[in-house]
Amino acid sequence: MWRYEALLPIDRPEGVARAAGGTPLVRSPGLDDAAGARVFVKDEGENPTGAYKDRGSAVAVPHTVATGDDVVGTVSYGNMAISTAAHAASLNRECVVFVPEQTSSVRLELIAQYEPTIVQVAGDYGKLYGDALDLSERLPIDVLVSDAPTRVSGYKTALFEIYESLAPEVPDVIALPASSGGFASGVWLGIRDLERAGLIEDPPRLCLVQTATADPLTRAFEAGETDPTPLSPDEIGDTIAHSIGNPDPPSGARALAAVRDTNGVVVSVTDDEIRTAQRRFAVDAGFCVEPASATTLAGVSRLADRGDIAADESVVLVPTGTGFKEMGTGEAEVTTETVRRAALRDRLESLLAS
Repeated sequence: MWRYEALLPIDRPEGVARAAGGTPLVRSPGLDDAAGARVFVKDEGENPTGAYKDRGSAVAVPHTVATGDDVVGTVSYGNMAISTAAHAASLNRECVVFVPEQTSSVRLELIAQYEPTIVQVAGDYGKLYGDALDLSERLPIDVLVSDAPTRVSGYKTALFEIYESLAPEVPDVIALPASSGGFASGVWLGIRDLERAGLIEDPPRLCLVQTATADPLTRAFEAGETDPTPLSPDEIGDTIAHSIGNPDPPSGARALAAVRDTNGVVVSVTDDEIRTAQRRFAVDAGFCVEPASATTLAGVSRLADRGDIAADESVVLVPTGTGFKEMGTGEAEVTTETVRRAALRDRLESLLAS
């Protein structure tokens, strides 16, 4: 991503930030049938901590250090927490992570490996976004929330890489999971940079995908609103795509503007659709993606079914995080069989003959 250093607010820093970005864009014909279009996969799970958040942290954390704050913070119990802690550690800076009181031990272990200070907060976790901004003003700590400008600026490098990989062609659609709206805002910034440079005339349509249990962006888009209305606790539900279950997206207005500016769309998908898409990513294309990332395929499939995406169009799916972080909980059902050594050849012969 540091190929685009001139378009970022900092010079290339030291530390793990140098490894951020540069993720592969892979043509994945095995997903064409499931998606109903020609599929490319931009695998953001190849970032240092396994998620696109490293693009934002690679810019935001060094920028904080350069401007004089010694302590970095964030409000997250997922990929952003892990990424921020890792980038702070690589620059030998203190990091404070605010997580909900009920955060699982599996999640805490992933964050704790970088030795930040982890603060479990009781009460309404949704209010912490505003609390974090207030803390940044009152205390010598820079709490890098999901839509911090420096973080969002790092996200646009994903769009630059997609453009370079496919040039002179421009994809018809780019599909992203949507939660806070920060990633969509960053990709839109990248599109506008390329438009101003005269490199693209017809931008890709941005397709944002939400989980049906927490979809304020979808509701606002379908209602023709420019700013999403926060969902109340009784309007949201549990989902396997927990990392995008945001009932009050802080960058919601910008995300909706990005969609409309590119003639795109916002769509919601169910957990059943997400599970199916996650399986298709693995079995048909060899990618292990987290549930939130699988929403991209589920959403594009739904849009193709209703005629919003044509079979001959090119679609870039952006799985934003690896699925390996979700493994090892012991909750998945795995089917195996046991064969005696003496019978192994016979069993293999029967498999090969079938």
